Amino acid sequence: MSWRVRTEPLPGEPPLTIPGDPYSVVVLLRGYSEPQGAGGAQRADGSVTLVLPRAWRPPGARGQPPAGPDAAAALAQAGSGPVLVDTGGPWARDALLAALAAQRVGPDAVSLVVGTHGHSDHVGSLGLFPRAALLVGHDLCLPGGLYLPHGLSEACPLRLGPGLEVWATPGHAGRGDVSVAVAGTALGTVVAAGDVFEREDDGDTWRGLSEDPVAQERSRQRVLAAADVVVPGHGGPFRVFREP
Repeated sequence: MSWRVRTEPLPGEPPLTIPGDPYSVVVLLRGYSEPQGAGGAQRADGSVTLVLPRAWRPPGARGQPPAGPDAAAALAQAGSGPVLVDTGGPWARDALLAALAAQRVGPDAVSLVVGTHGHSDHVGSLGLFPRAALLVGHDLCLPGGLYLPHGLSEACPLRLGPGLEVWATPGHAGRGDVSVAVAGTALGTVVAAGDVFEREDDGDTWRGLSEDPVAQERSRQRVLAAADVVVPGHGGPFRVFREP
């Protein structure tokens, strides 16, 4: 069956909380991208999203992914604490720390940071989270520099917990882009998609920023087919409605 997709902005400004069980989603910082002058320069920063397990309780929790070589166990442990999707650029450090503090989450409590891709406006503050596991693109690293193979592909997502997955969504920065999907929220499935979507109304403008537009179009269609809410890389979250 074919579907017509329409979207509309999700009302509210960050921090914007979408409650859920077993995970809630908090859009901490809204990304932006603004032209600067006539030469094609852009002033930009990426959206930052926090995934909070219902069972996690502050304060005092500390991210402690296992140091062993098993990727599935490491990911399950990392998914049991706060998961941060992207960090914004280094210039947003203070805003990020303040937004986390408002959720009673300190940097040491973050158990996993997922970088949707390696651009500086999305992973520029990784250094704030030395106790967290890091999944940047397809590289999974535990604290101390232990890298683990894991088998992530478009056909094989990584499971962090019930309804919490990392998807391979290639295109924008090449083959390594990922998105985080959170099922079971009050609004359905939320996908923090990085720059798979620049913003809700990005039309065809995303193509000029894409290293692989064919793959990115495939990723966009996958997200639109599954998500009820999308958090794009450089704009406010938006709802997705599929109609016959």
